[in-house]
Amino acid sequence: MFNIIKENFSRAFFALLFSVITIATLSFLSFNTSYGLFLAGSFGATMVLIFGYPESPFAQPKNVFFGHLITSLVAILVLQFLPLDDFLQITIAVGFGIFFMILFGVTHPPAGGNPIVVILGASSYEFLLNPIIFGTLIIIFYAIILNRFILKKNYPVNWPK
Repeated sequence: MFNIIKENFSRAFFALLFSVITIATLSFLSFNTSYGLFLAGSFGATMVLIFGYPESPFAQPKNVFFGHLITSLVAILVLQFLPLDDFLQITIAVGFGIFFMILFGVTHPPAGGNPIVVILGASSYEFLLNPIIFGTLIIIFYAIILNRFILKKNYPVNWPK
């Protein structure tokens, strides 16, 4: 019992520490530079996976990057080309975002929320660059630093040792 608590404490501590560092970096870039927005609401849930459960297929870099990219792109395309009420756009974009993540083998559950944010915020293609592309690259960088180099885990799972 004590070993489980000790193991959970260690996992929780490093997830806390690196989530704070990662979100602090993204927040600093968003609010204290002129480079644009680096934060997306779904990135909070991404922290749970990549720092708490990095062995999960959903936490692998390709899933993080392409999951966020695909769902955001789908939402922007729906927003641009389907002039429907917001509730229909959100419904269609979330469904197709999930469809394409699964189809391409890059499922990242937190990214399923991106279409809601994109459509409610009437985001443009710029949203793909910032926060999605640059934000996820920073997240993946920190995930590799913690998991591979500090904790000595096989992360990403398919990388050679």
